[in-house]
Amino acid sequence: MQKEAAIREPLILGHKSYHDITEDVCRPIEDKAPRMWYILFGIALIIGLYGVGCILYLLGTGVGVWGLNKTIGWAWDITNFVWWVGIGHAGTLISAVLLLFRQKWRMAINRSAEAMTIFAVFMAGLFPLIHMGRLWVGYWVFPLPNQFGSLWVNFNSPLLWDVFAISTYLSVSLVFWYIGLIPDFATIRDRARKPVSKKMYSILAFGWSGRAKHWNRFELVSLVLAGLATPLVFSVHSIVSFDFATSIVPGWHTTIFPPYFVAGAVFSGFAMVQTLLLIMRKAMNLEAYIHTKHVEYMNIVIMVTGSIVGTAYITELFISWYSGVEYEAYAFINRATGPYWWSYAAMMTCNVVSPQLMWFRKLRRSLLFTFFISIVVNIGMWFERYVIIVTSIHRDYLPSSWSMHYPSPIDIGVYIGTIGLFFVFFLLFARVFPVLALNEVKSILKGSGQSYKESPDYYKNH
Repeated sequence: MQKEAAIREPLILGHKSYHDITEDVCRPIEDKAPRMWYILFGIALIIGLYGVGCILYLLGTGVGVWGLNKTIGWAWDITNFVWWVGIGHAGTLISAVLLLFRQKWRMAINRSAEAMTIFAVFMAGLFPLIHMGRLWVGYWVFPLPNQFGSLWVNFNSPLLWDVFAISTYLSVSLVFWYIGLIPDFATIRDRARKPVSKKMYSILAFGWSGRAKHWNRFELVSLVLAGLATPLVFSVHSIVSFDFATSIVPGWHTTIFPPYFVAGAVFSGFAMVQTLLLIMRKAMNLEAYIHTKHVEYMNIVIMVTGSIVGTAYITELFISWYSGVEYEAYAFINRATGPYWWSYAAMMTCNVVSPQLMWFRKLRRSLLFTFFISIVVNIGMWFERYVIIVTSIHRDYLPSSWSMHYPSPIDIGVYIGTIGLFFVFFLLFARVFPVLALNEVKSILKGSGQSYKESPDYYKNH
């Protein structure tokens, strides 16, 4: 067991034993769900069904129901796609990168973050499919054998790179998430009373017995997958940024996009983790395991990545002026002072100004303030994608082709619907699977549990 300084705050509050941890984590799965869970699930389901209705109407009518025109061919659809992919980054980062750095505070939050990754990528994958207009020929983006006559996959297209990058990212994240769940499935299997539940969790547990051999292989596979997933965190959003950076559109054709998009993705991902965890700790009575210390650490990450994003914004403005290219300079002047100035102002306020409040210890340790800021950051990151996409193409080289984008009710409905579906999936996950990494939390009890830190023997030995 790794020794920890006595001055550090405990990561597990209350005088918890190993049995208490098992009971607390398994209770939402074994017992009736709390009232709060039903309320949240009902709201999310209504919103999700509305979104599904909008998608079905869109597929039946055509993409003409979106607020697109000849000039603006990308708007809310691709904005939402990039936004959801960004949110999906934090899970793998928390799990993989923090595992490699042996950070104990990740134990309580990694499971939810990994689940969030998977559901966010599902929502992201929905938008390019819808954007095609013909969902039933979506398989054409895959490198299939040439069975369609002259149809060949365009490997030079960044949209095809997206397919490879995101499908690889999703598959590695799924495996990583599932491998971590196996010991917890075995625990629930051993506790299950109903034959159906016992059988289901037995299948999911893959014959886990808890032997030293099994734990050894589990740790080895976790480290290997973490090593694979870490470069993916950086590569996926870099490739998503190539959708824009490889064009010659002013405001898009810039080399800063890959690191800028990655920092923004981690920024928005951590903010969404904060939103989810603060809801879950209340709904599932997990206040002893997800508390001020976890929130503070994540707020520090949000503050750092927010500062990187702010630096990228200022760098972009400087380069557009320094380049001497009038089209590039105008693209950025138009962003800040043109008809979409309000979206640029919202982006700067939410993404640059609000994270800087985390410098104050009292604010970054406040749960209510953190919940507010996490929502503000995600609103800001959505506006960032909107500013990049819409304001760059609504005024191009030819003033005769300038136009404005006005979202249709279907645009808004599909977006809000995906948020509802995301929460439906997440709440179902919380009801069937353990929200905390049960066995990993147990592993830090003797080093970071409050009862051990407050005992006289602890201080004697440390």
